[in-house]
Amino acid sequence: MSAAFPSVRAVCRPGSFAGEKRGPPPAAASGKLASGFLGSAWKLRFGALPARRRGSSSVVVAVSDVVKEKKPKRSSSSSSDLLITKEEGLELYEDMVLGRTFEDMCAQMYYRGKMFGFVHLYNGQEAVSTGFIKLLKQEDCVLSHYRDHVHALSKGVSARAVMSELFGKTTGCCRGQGGSMHMFSKEHNLLGGFAFIGEGIPIATGAAFTSKYRREVLKEADCDHVTVAFFGDGTCNNGQFYECLNMAALWKLPIVFVVENNLWAIGMSHLRATSDPQIWKKGPAFGMPGVHVDGMDVLKVREVAKEAIGRARRGEGPTLVECETYRFRGHSLADPDELRDPAEKAHYAARDPIVALKKYILESNLASEAELKAIDKKIDEIIEDAVEFADASPIPPRSQLLENVFADPKGFGIGPDGRYRCEDPKFTEGTAHV
Repeated sequence: MSAAFPSVRAVCRPGSFAGEKRGPPPAAASGKLASGFLGSAWKLRFGALPARRRGSSSVVVAVSDVVKEKKPKRSSSSSSDLLITKEEGLELYEDMVLGRTFEDMCAQMYYRGKMFGFVHLYNGQEAVSTGFIKLLKQEDCVLSHYRDHVHALSKGVSARAVMSELFGKTTGCCRGQGGSMHMFSKEHNLLGGFAFIGEGIPIATGAAFTSKYRREVLKEADCDHVTVAFFGDGTCNNGQFYECLNMAALWKLPIVFVVENNLWAIGMSHLRATSDPQIWKKGPAFGMPGVHVDGMDVLKVREVAKEAIGRARRGEGPTLVECETYRFRGHSLADPDELRDPAEKAHYAARDPIVALKKYILESNLASEAELKAIDKKIDEIIEDAVEFADASPIPPRSQLLENVFADPKGFGIGPDGRYRCEDPKFTEGTAHV
């Protein structure tokens, strides 16, 4: 499939998407939404695309044949018909259940007063994190946003470390100083969650540049590391998004830009906030492929991710992937979630990505119900252990507050005795020993 994402821009005239669409949610059916984007499930058909004629007014897009149409179900599927092996299917299922169960427990702990501040849950979007991150190597980098717990788990950070960070304990992946929106792990090349939208995109671009520099300038032939940047639909109207698309395409950086389009930026509908809701089209404008995929189907996401990551690893440049997904909870746990139409929420709840994967695994005879229940039980035990571990872990000492803020390893403002220099009576006189 090396030619699935052409290195040059392809041309596709408006209306060239073929295949059927899902029935739109009631809001769209009633005419409140003029766009067919919400709830769309375009099946992209690819093949030879017509060359762009000079002076043509055709819309320039990039497409991929990586999203394959599923063959009609047979009574007895052969292994050659399956999109995944048993091992792959169980890995995907376990990772998605881990993410969902972890987030459900976070909600319980938040309302019990174990977590503070804003906590944004990922329920419903698991197919995106699992579909991409489980294809990465240890050396590959991931950058997230404020909805980052599950990205950390998918990248290999332990449930104990993530839960402890949420509890603000020293055993957390950031020693309790990052909290919900700032997960980071050098060991796993998780380069952070970010509280402000778009913050991680320039850093992801820099990480991708590092990989290219090491390979091409420092001649590290084995450095084929890829960076994956996750961000939401609300970010795609911000300037740094466009600047980084341009830079990544200009330098042909090994990066995949993944838009987790859950259709809502806090309480603002995506369809009301942008002139063209089809974010994937912005890729070809900068000379890179743009792909729209059903983000509620982990198998479709995974196939697109394979090609996009493969392109980056082969040195063929960046890809913009728009995953149309949906969050099952409010923007944060402080959000009563009263703005979204209940019918719209029900429409997407019926397309739960975990339920869909479980159904595929069982119908394809990849695993038994007992095997999946064993995974569910294993995850429940992991989450219970993570909560107990986090609750029993110590809180950070006061002396840790200013560490890693200034060049002084102890943190500027902390004296050799471990006390704050501002507590010295002579500090305000400017005569305290420094």
